Amino acid sequence: MQVCSRTDTGLVRSSNQDYCRTGLLNDGTVWAIVCDGMGGANGGSTASRIATDTIAEQITALYSDEKYRNDIEKLVSTAIEIANQRVYGISQNVYSLYGMGTTVVAVVVRDEKVHIVHAGDSRAYLYENGSVRQITKDHSMVQELVDIGQITPEQAQNHPNKNIITRALGTRANLRTDYNYAGFSKGSVLIMCTDGLSNYITEDSLAEFIQRYEGDELAEKLIEQAKKMGGSDNITVVVIEG
Repeated sequence: MQVCSRTDTGLVRSSNQDYCRTGLLNDGTVWAIVCDGMGGANGGSTASRIATDTIAEQITALYSDEKYRNDIEKLVSTAIEIANQRVYGISQNVYSLYGMGTTVVAVVVRDEKVHIVHAGDSRAYLYENGSVRQITKDHSMVQELVDIGQITPEQAQNHPNKNIITRALGTRANLRTDYNYAGFSKGSVLIMCTDGLSNYITEDSLAEFIQRYEGDELAEKLIEQAKKMGGSDNITVVVIEG
């Protein structure tokens, strides 16, 4: 497997509150984390950095414990729970960071299976057999409106409240995450990204980019496309190739 990542401030924001990390464990297992901070320039970047670093530390530490190594959902969920406690604790004790938080999508790929735990609207897409599907489901006000049939997915794409999320790491003492898994064989591609990309790209166009590019070049081309379309937010992309 191959994994790479790219992040960009975009064309409008003065700072980058996205943060991501990737890694490879001794047995070839791949992990990756993408976070998109919120809570002012300082708070957002602090939350995403602490969350990402903590999750990375915990994944690598817990993986050495057989009970976690054999239960990837528990491994990643526990790592995120520890990160949530850390970010929330800091936000409650540092006045300038009060209310900070971050989205999170964390992935572990092993034995031809991808395990995904997330909260917020940062996403994971899976490419296989020539098409792309979104694996995660946004925790957002607009997604809830879609779920109850009040608006269509097409209307959601440009809804004025699109940026309001309903779950975030670090904003409360406890965080409820969602877990998903899917097969991941040779030729599969997983794209993890913040809404700086997903706001500007469809699943069909994402599939076209994957068919034309790979690795670092794919990540760079996706960021270029988001900037061509407006680049109104920070843009982060992780590419994992089977």
